[in-house]
Amino acid sequence: MRLILTLACLAFLPLAATAQPKKEVGPIKVIKLERKDPISYEKDVEPIFYKRCTVCHSGNLKEGKLDIATYETLVKGGKRGTAFKPGKSEDSLLYKVMARTQKPFMPPRGEEPCTPEELAIVKLWIEQGAKAPSGVRPRKEILVGLPPANVNPVRAVAVSPDKTTVAAGRGNQVHIYDAGSGTYIRSLIAPGLKTFDGKAAKAAHLSIVESMAWSPDGKWLVTGSFREIAMWDALTGEQKHKITGFAHNVVAIAFSLDSKMLGVSGGEPTVDGEVKVFDVPTWKLIFDLKNGHSDTVYGLAFSPPDMMMVAPGQKTPDPKDKTTKLKTIPVKLIATCSADKFVKVWNLADAKFVKSFEGHTHHVLDVGWSGDGKLLASAGGDNTVKIWDFEKGEQARTINAHGKQVTRLFFIGKKNEFLTGGGDNAVKAFNSTNGGNIRNFAGGTDFIFAVASSPDGAVVAAGGQEGVVRVYNGANGTLTRSLLPPDAQPPIKKDTKKK
Repeated sequence: MRLILTLACLAFLPLAATAQPKKEVGPIKVIKLERKDPISYEKDVEPIFYKRCTVCHSGNLKEGKLDIATYETLVKGGKRGTAFKPGKSEDSLLYKVMARTQKPFMPPRGEEPCTPEELAIVKLWIEQGAKAPSGVRPRKEILVGLPPANVNPVRAVAVSPDKTTVAAGRGNQVHIYDAGSGTYIRSLIAPGLKTFDGKAAKAAHLSIVESMAWSPDGKWLVTGSFREIAMWDALTGEQKHKITGFAHNVVAIAFSLDSKMLGVSGGEPTVDGEVKVFDVPTWKLIFDLKNGHSDTVYGLAFSPPDMMMVAPGQKTPDPKDKTTKLKTIPVKLIATCSADKFVKVWNLADAKFVKSFEGHTHHVLDVGWSGDGKLLASAGGDNTVKIWDFEKGEQARTINAHGKQVTRLFFIGKKNEFLTGGGDNAVKAFNSTNGGNIRNFAGGTDFIFAVASSPDGAVVAAGGQEGVVRVYNGANGTLTRSLLPPDAQPPIKKDTKKK
C-alpha cells in the first residue's frame, strides 16, 4: 500500500546461522499435476502465497503495488498490471515470475524458489480459471517463517515517556536504544519462537513488526505483527504476555492516556476491519468492534480522559437563545480510520457508533485527537491531513501536508500539535488549531513509515524503508542521532534496578 518497488516476492525463510552462497537458479522444471479434483484457492494456492509472498506483498508493504493478502487484492494486480489471465498460465505474469522465465523472479534470486509441485498448483489453478475462494471459510492456521535478511524496514518506532529510550521495529526484530547517546541496549527476544519447520528463531516475532506503542506510565512496550501482539516489560525486556488469533497484520497499537486500555487494529484487507480493546494489565478483551469498517483499520486513538459530549436526546436550542445550554456527559471514545476512506468514532462503553467523517479520496492511514478533544486529525493516502471539528461533525480544514501519502500521524502528549511522516521522505510538525506547519525534520532519505515522540515533544524519532531510525530535538528539529541496526544482538540482560 505505501511502497512502490518491484513485483518480486520475498520468501518466508529462516535465516541460517552463517551466510550461505547464493545459488543461480534458472527456470523451474515444469511438471504435470495429476489430480481429478479442481484446485482450491483457499486449500491449495493461498498457503503457497502465504509461505512465499505475503511478507512483502501485504499489510503496509506492497512491493510493486501488488497485494497478495487476499484473492480480491490479487485480482486488482499491481504496478505492472494484472497478475494473471484466467485460463492462460503461460501469459500470466504471476506464473512467469514464479517459474523464473521472466524477471523480476518471485521469490527473488538468492532465495529459495518455488518447488515444481508448488508451481504446478499455481499453473493449474490459473488454467482452471483462477477461481475465487468458494465462500466464507473458517480462519485457518498459517505457519510462517522468518523474512529474508534484507527485509529490514523500520515500520514502527516508540519513545519512552521519560524520553530516555527509543524502540525500533526493524524487520522482525525490536531494537532498544539509549535516546541520548544512541547506544544499542538490547533486542527483544520472544521465548520459544520457532519457524514453521521447527527451527529456533531469535526475534521478537516471526513476521515483520508492523506496530508498537509505549504505555504512558512507562511499564509496557507492546508490539504487533502478523496475527499477534506481544507485551514486553519495558524495564527488563522480557515478554510477559502474547495474544494471537487476529485476522491479519496488526497495523496499529495505541494506549489510553491513563494506561488502563490497549487498543489494536488491522483486519483482513478488502473484507473487514478489526478493532479490539484490552484491559491493562489483565489483557482481557473489553471491546470488540463488529462490522465497523469494510477494510483494514490503519489507525486508532483514544479520546482524552476528560472528554465531554452532549448528552443524547436533547433538542438543539434556537441560536438566539443565549440562556439554554445543552447538558454534557463524560465519555470514553475511540476514533478509527480505514482503507474504506472513513474516520469513525465509537463509544467504548457500548461499542455504539457516534460519528463519521468523510472527505479523504484515498485510504485513511492514521488518526489522532487534539489534546483538548475538540479536534480530530487524519492522515491520508491522498497526501493530505484533514482536521475535523468533533462537536460539529464537519471538516475544519485540509492541510496539503506531503508530496506523497501521509503514512503516520502522532499527537504530542496533550498538546494540539502533531507529527507526520510521508512517502516523500519528510517528517513534519503541525498545529491542529490553525493548520500551520511548525517545523520540519531533515535527514530522511527514503519512505517514512513511523514517527513518535516523548509526551513533551522533546525527543522525536522517525524510521522508514532504509532501516535507519533518526532521533531529533523536538524543539528545533535538529538531528541528534542516527540509529543503525546493531552489529550483534547479545542475549537480554535483565535490569532489575529501579529507575
